[in-house]
Amino acid sequence: MQTVLVIEDDLGIQKQLKWSLSDYELIFAGDRQQAMTQLRRYEPAVVTLDLGLPPDPANASEGLACLTEILSAKPETKVIVITGSTDNSHALQAIALGAYDYYQKPLDAEVLNIIIQRAFKLSSLESENRALRASYQQQSEIIGNSDAIVKACRTVEKIAPTEITTLLYGESGTGKEVFARAIHRQSPRLNKPFVAINCASIPENLLESELFGYEKGAFTGAVKTTLGKIECANGGTLLLDEIGDMPMSLQAKMLRFLQERVIERIGGRHEIEVDVRVICATHRDLPDMVAQQSFREDLYYRVSEIVLQIPPLRQRGYDVILIAKALLHRFNQEYKTEIQGFTDCATRAMLSHNWPGNIRELQNKLKSAVILAESKFLTAGDLGFRTTELNQQQTLRQVREHAESAAIRHAYILANNNLSKTADVLGITRPTLYALIDKYRLYDLRQTDNEANF
Repeated sequence: MQTVLVIEDDLGIQKQLKWSLSDYELIFAGDRQQAMTQLRRYEPAVVTLDLGLPPDPANASEGLACLTEILSAKPETKVIVITGSTDNSHALQAIALGAYDYYQKPLDAEVLNIIIQRAFKLSSLESENRALRASYQQQSEIIGNSDAIVKACRTVEKIAPTEITTLLYGESGTGKEVFARAIHRQSPRLNKPFVAINCASIPENLLESELFGYEKGAFTGAVKTTLGKIECANGGTLLLDEIGDMPMSLQAKMLRFLQERVIERIGGRHEIEVDVRVICATHRDLPDMVAQQSFREDLYYRVSEIVLQIPPLRQRGYDVILIAKALLHRFNQEYKTEIQGFTDCATRAMLSHNWPGNIRELQNKLKSAVILAESKFLTAGDLGFRTTELNQQQTLRQVREHAESAAIRHAYILANNNLSKTADVLGITRPTLYALIDKYRLYDLRQTDNEANF
């Protein structure tokens, strides 16, 4: 049951509120001192505050002082001011100080319940927003709020504290190493090494020595004992990027390491225990490679205890603009430029482009545009897009469609996949929301509507 702190010195009104707000657990306080004690003890999300508190019940000075103290101690609290005065000046002053809403006596149970219900709903949404922002800050380089990326980030949060071997699937340029680093940063191995090796970029005859190391004299040119990447990652995390390109001759040795957590250097005669968490990444279809016998089946099942699918940029909607703004800020600092943003034409071009090279392609386009641009705002031409002339009416319509579609999807995430709550977040009726879903063909929202949470 949700808790409401009621700050009211009139015992009669306390009893009336207790009856009217029977759906909530009410905590009472009769003055400012008691109110602050109860606030610290119960930390309620919603507070009702009578402005006429002792020792000055005839005026609002004590109530306004109480409001200020509450918001200073707990700024996210939703304070509903209740006043018996027909003069709204004090109520408006309370709103200016940060009160959520105000209600004028006499009490109407139905109206007051609606105000409190909406206050709790807003508090819940703000709390979720703060959690999401904190999550993104922890992951630092994972930028976006599309449903696909939020789902992927939540998976990272769940698997990071474990030791389970993770396989990251994603097209080239989607940020597989960024996700691997996010897992490492949120794991107990945070302060230990993160070592990445790209299995596709090292010749087959050198990859084994890069991974496992070698003893002095193991082969011509081995003038000293050298640790491999696996040993260098001891205690931390090892990323085997593009594991689908690992040669068959090396897969058996890698399987033994994953099973036993021991290695032998090339030319060595004894086993070395290694404590390392392994994350693998690939853009290849490993099950298909297993079927074609170009990748060991037992190794596939060993590296894919958990599979995380990283969405391509074309499936992330408005995220492309968020990423572009973050990259623009970085490149401005790197190249000492002062590009201020993007033109509407550039924004539309980025949203409509298919991005076959994903984030890596976006980085390349922005980097060259920042260096070569001749104005403060990047155009579609600066980004290397071919543009066609559009009349102003079409331009405005497209911008509105993109903005409304993105807003609906964002509200849907915040409302925990519930259409009724989504409509409340957007401030529209449910029939209007259905009409917008049909207009913009967001049919997947109806298929996953979570009415159980309403």
